[in-house]
Amino acid sequence: MSLNLDSAVGEAAEVTVVDGYVPVIDLSSARSSEAADRRLATVIDEVCRTSGFLVIVGHGVPEHTISEMYRATREFFALPIEKKADLLADPADPLMRGFGRKGSLAASNADALVERERALPDISETFTVNRLGEPDGPRMLPAEADPALATPNKWPVDPGFAEAYRSYYAAMEVLAADIMRLFALALELPEDWFEEKIRRHMTNLTANYYPRQSIPPAPGQLRKGVHSDWGSLTILYQDEGPGGLQVQDKSGQWLDVPYIEGSFVVNIGDLMAIWTNNRWVSTVHRVVNPPRALAGTERYSVPFFHQPAYDALIECIPTCTGPDNPPRHAPVRSGDYIVGKFGRAYGG
Repeated sequence: MSLNLDSAVGEAAEVTVVDGYVPVIDLSSARSSEAADRRLATVIDEVCRTSGFLVIVGHGVPEHTISEMYRATREFFALPIEKKADLLADPADPLMRGFGRKGSLAASNADALVERERALPDISETFTVNRLGEPDGPRMLPAEADPALATPNKWPVDPGFAEAYRSYYAAMEVLAADIMRLFALALELPEDWFEEKIRRHMTNLTANYYPRQSIPPAPGQLRKGVHSDWGSLTILYQDEGPGGLQVQDKSGQWLDVPYIEGSFVVNIGDLMAIWTNNRWVSTVHRVVNPPRALAGTERYSVPFFHQPAYDALIECIPTCTGPDNPPRHAPVRSGDYIVGKFGRAYGG
């Protein structure tokens, strides 16, 4: 689904540019005034209580930073398979950096899905980097953490790739911190409440390549199986290729997430649902196959899976509990949670 933003605005409200289950929100007024932040926070709280998904514009990420990342992504996945295989993720790497081995995100969501779907691998290739794989990564971890979490990133030979990805990663760090500040305000917390918990974040940036489907998929097999994300929030770049992202609404219906050039899709993950005591929802979603008439087309997306610091304790936020609403989840450490999720999804 593609939207023309100019024609969609109409008489829209100041913050919500396009209304809907996955609304389009303009962040350009953030930090301009206390009142503007309050308006944004109110809208974000409402969206996160319903779908947990929004599309953002006015985010401030330079167009050149996005286009260079997209160029590097397309050039990498166009390489011969043997070249990509040189960067194959190490089975001992708990965060699967490099060229992705086969797995199923559905497998990490074992309580929600049938056995057959969990057994089908996703129809995609991936490439992943993490700040823990950079030279200063080990200092981001506590002494008791698995040293394999600091496995170095595997960069393609083309020096322009690493430069483009590092620049894009840095932009996503800034944007994620800005969104977490708005999240804090939406949850009636001081605006810096999350800062220490995410300062040493351990976020994967993953490029997804959905190749042409010359052979029809197996029954039930998808580009990405039904799953929820795992961390605090995800910031997704997606192109306009057919066979895209869908979210499941509360009635069980699958809805297309709109594509708007220059926008990002933002959704909350499981840890944010735990933090908010289920006040906010981590909605399941999937990436569908293109119709057979368009099976010869490719698609790319690049999610920034924001993950709090390894030793951040994720427990019920004080404003999300009360005498009639006790904590529903046991506290969990961010690093333990994400390593367990990767193990179930990819067998690492």
